[in-house]
Amino acid sequence: MATASDTNRDDLFVAMAHPLRRRILRTMHGGEGAVSPRELADHLKQPLSRLSYHVKVLERCGALELVDTQPVRGSTQHFYRSVVNADWALLALEADGESRGRSRR
Repeated sequence: MATASDTNRDDLFVAMAHPLRRRILRTMHGGEGAVSPRELADHLKQPLSRLSYHVKVLERCGALELVDTQPVRGSTQHFYRSVVNADWALLALEADGESRGRSRR
């Protein structure tokens, strides 16, 4: 029988299969404060709609946590922080980040 933690682990594993989601988690992990999808979109040079979708996927699997909302020009801006603490996920993010720094031959 699967437990809630097993389900989150499996969901996180599937979510991390997408390279943009790994970039989001690498960018957010270890950060002091919360970050909005708008800030991530600017930093990662991606459309806001794409970033927002992937942030929601990461939130649903328990990798990100909504920590604040603020009204902005008739809309609501959401702020998230990384709550990934699974050793295997952190190792995968670190290894993926290191491999991006190497040149391909």
